[in-house]
Amino acid sequence: MGVTTATTANIQPTINRPNTVAVGTIVWLGSEVMFFAGLFAIYFTLRSTSPELWESRIELLDVPYAAINTTILVLSSVTAQFGVFAAERLQPRATGASPTKWGMIEWFFLTYLMGAIFIAGQVYEYAVLVSEGLALNSDAYGSAFYLTTGFHGLHVTGGLIAFLLVIGRAYAVKVFTHREATSAIVVSYYWHFVDVVWIGLFLVIYVLQ
Repeated sequence: MGVTTATTANIQPTINRPNTVAVGTIVWLGSEVMFFAGLFAIYFTLRSTSPELWESRIELLDVPYAAINTTILVLSSVTAQFGVFAAERLQPRATGASPTKWGMIEWFFLTYLMGAIFIAGQVYEYAVLVSEGLALNSDAYGSAFYLTTGFHGLHVTGGLIAFLLVIGRAYAVKVFTHREATSAIVVSYYWHFVDVVWIGLFLVIYVLQ
């Protein structure tokens, strides 16, 4: 009886703590949701106060061009996810020339390239619009357009830097472990988030107008 009591006393309850990386990512993305919700609110508020201005300014937008740029960014989410699949297999590098044998590094490099093309396309669009008289300080539409798309562009640029850091880390370590894979997954979450936000911006600014 005494032995049973002692054994029972030595049993420690198991505490299932949530993954700190997962919790941190959720909190971080939650704050980003609130940030972009504020930007959407600013856009709709300015639009509601100046409907005639909106009707005249939306004619300057090149919707087909923006649609192509959007497609590139959306497809970059697909390549990023393939990179995550490779990271989950703990495969940092390609084992062959075929894309089916690519590792995380190759997929993330392709994602980086597509994201950089998107940013370059956005800069070109800005240059064209400014040459046509639409600048940040032109009117309420210019302020709303550049604030919403510009802040998103900054977030995309931050994601590109994060991809380079993850790729550099994969090159630096001797053994690719679950720790490196987790970093890749977190970056992909962020990238998917900015892609979804851009789809919303594209629909509001270019499609619904």
